Amino acid sequence: MARVAVFGLGYVGCVTAACLAQDNHMVIGVDIDAAKVSEVNSGVTPISEPGLDKMLSEQVKVGRLRALVDVAESVSETDVALIAVGTPSADDGSVSIRAVEEVVRSIGEAIRISGKAYRLVIRSTLLPGILEERLQPILEKAVGRPVGAELGLCNNPEFLREGSAVKDYYEPPYVLVGANETDDARAVLDLYSKIGADKHVTDTRTAALVKYACNAFHAVKVSFANEIGSLSKALAADGQKVMALVREDRKLNVSSAYLTPGFAFGGSCLPKDVRAITRYAEQQALRLNLLASVLPSNESHFKRALKMIREIGRRKIGLVGLSFKAGTDDLRESPMVELAETVVGWGYDVKIFDPNVMLMRLRGRNLAYVDQHLPHLASLLVPKPAMLLSHAELLVLCTDAADEFNWRDQFRGLVLDLRKDLVKS
Repeated sequence: MARVAVFGLGYVGCVTAACLAQDNHMVIGVDIDAAKVSEVNSGVTPISEPGLDKMLSEQVKVGRLRALVDVAESVSETDVALIAVGTPSADDGSVSIRAVEEVVRSIGEAIRISGKAYRLVIRSTLLPGILEERLQPILEKAVGRPVGAELGLCNNPEFLREGSAVKDYYEPPYVLVGANETDDARAVLDLYSKIGADKHVTDTRTAALVKYACNAFHAVKVSFANEIGSLSKALAADGQKVMALVREDRKLNVSSAYLTPGFAFGGSCLPKDVRAITRYAEQQALRLNLLASVLPSNESHFKRALKMIREIGRRKIGLVGLSFKAGTDDLRESPMVELAETVVGWGYDVKIFDPNVMLMRLRGRNLAYVDQHLPHLASLLVPKPAMLLSHAELLVLCTDAADEFNWRDQFRGLVLDLRKDLVKS
């Protein structure tokens, strides 16, 4: 059993406080709004959320949940604070953290007066860097000692949806803790010991961005479904049935497929089909802003790779992988063909190894594409990895064809792995 203070009695705070109390923790809800505090102490929830009324009332009645306005008293009677105050948008669209800063400062001052060991857990949604660069200095100044063994600071993003928040609390996709100290992570995970979901611990910046990534993905999905619906109407198709069948595909569409960050996409299908959809929309004066942004976004990612190659500054390049993905010889709209074409145009000395690409076996549009974009391919391809490694000053790994030989032990030059280096710090 933990002694927990939950700061902020809005949707996230009320649900979190009541659920923690139901799981046998001793909980104090804290809010500057005296009316909210009074309602909670009367067993009445200040928000409307299915299932919360009865739970909160029962926990107040049995004495595991009460509410206070006083920060110092709340800190003196608990060992950990979960901060769930709002982070609304500022006028310029940035996140407003004034309320979080004030809460952290107030808690810090109370800790300094008490002299006790204490742990702060940020449950509010904050961009990476705010906890580390803004909140930690405020806390350390208020307490008068650095974050460490006696003063914990970590984050615990929530994935609660209004209208199903209680259900989401007990059936989350996973429990996520961002912590730089093992003891902090363990203490937070102990709060959720009765929840059967997977538990994940990351650094604080990664945990913060996971929450934003999830919400952005949800927004993208809604916009995507709406744009396909609008397109369906324009083409006299049934948008509901189209998306119902899209959702039925659990192997590619509703799955982990295509959700690993890496290099730009290419091939004979994705670019062509996205281009066809957006061109039709233009002809019909139909605005599909999300779909229209896909190819420019892909091109921007490709240009980031070129920028990295130029900045490295080595002119003898070895490319591993030329087809748009490993296991095929399809070169049509492969970003690797464009990459090779570009660096050759810069005057770089390029050699390419791809075990699936054999010039004599290329046919039809595949051959026509490479003849147009990389007419000197025969002079660039090498049949063995050793020939590539002996040539290169910079080895550029483009596809999983790189996994087919042991370049790690054989190459001593610089390596740029486009499968991960564009997306990992």
